[in-house]
Amino acid sequence: MVRTFAYRLAAAVPLAVLVSFLAFGLVHLIPGSASETILGDGATLEAVAELDRQLGLDRPLHEQYWNWVTDAVRGDLGRSVITSRHVSDTLIERYPVTLSVAGGGLLVAVAIGVAGGTVAALRQGRLTDRLISLGTATGLAVPNFWVAVLLAFYVGVQLGWLPAVGYVGPTESLFEWVKHLIMPSIALGLGSAAVVARQMRGGLLDVLDRPYITAARAKGLRYRRVVVVHAMKNAFIPVVTVIGFQASVMLGGAVLVELIFGMPGIGVQVVGAVLSQDLPVVQGVVMVASLTVIVMNVLIDMSYAYFDPRVRLA
Repeated sequence: MVRTFAYRLAAAVPLAVLVSFLAFGLVHLIPGSASETILGDGATLEAVAELDRQLGLDRPLHEQYWNWVTDAVRGDLGRSVITSRHVSDTLIERYPVTLSVAGGGLLVAVAIGVAGGTVAALRQGRLTDRLISLGTATGLAVPNFWVAVLLAFYVGVQLGWLPAVGYVGPTESLFEWVKHLIMPSIALGLGSAAVVARQMRGGLLDVLDRPYITAARAKGLRYRRVVVVHAMKNAFIPVVTVIGFQASVMLGGAVLVELIFGMPGIGVQVVGAVLSQDLPVVQGVVMVASLTVIVMNVLIDMSYAYFDPRVRLA
């Protein structure tokens, strides 16, 4: 297992290099000059040129890229050109909020999706199956920001059951942290739960038709044991792939949900950075988010080795 993990991690290094190149290059394709945006419309050419020199924007792109990457490897993602604050400090402060929302949404998606898909498969063709299918269709059709608005207004404002805005860290109060994450997690996870449920239902139905399941039942094993021990583990292999993809989607979707619930995540920061062409902040956020997705994909690959031993390296 350790060898498998080392192999997957080494294979992710070229992808991380490619991501760093894209994160750097795509940001520089934003129309306009960062220095002109910072200084305003009335800036003189001399002032713009001086700020370009201070920011290193007058150097060749390959030199700018090399300097940025080498600094990033050492943990220095530069300073915001607007606030002069270290980008790494901003990420340390705000990124855990985004990860909390995305993690909560993923938990909701997996719990509801796996349970719903399993029940639908075991009740194929019955009323329960049809109701779950209707629910998944609805979940796919309804955007998460609309669900977030409804939850914030009715549950948070009208009923007052849960906090409508704000965020409390787990170090301050674990209970309040959970309370503030419930509605954002539900809003973010319902759509993905529908995707997971459909995949789980299809995968489980396919496995239940396999000869070894029929043989296990013919031996007199209890149906519940056959489903839980034999069928679900094999049915979960394609579901893991879907979960990994949905985890990446949630990391981006968390930005919009944060804005609705007034959470101090990376969403507000990155939107403001894009509008003001704060290149170090945009590059840092894109790079860290991309590395997060790469790590999640490595973990997904590792889970394949658990569910299907055939994919393990010798």
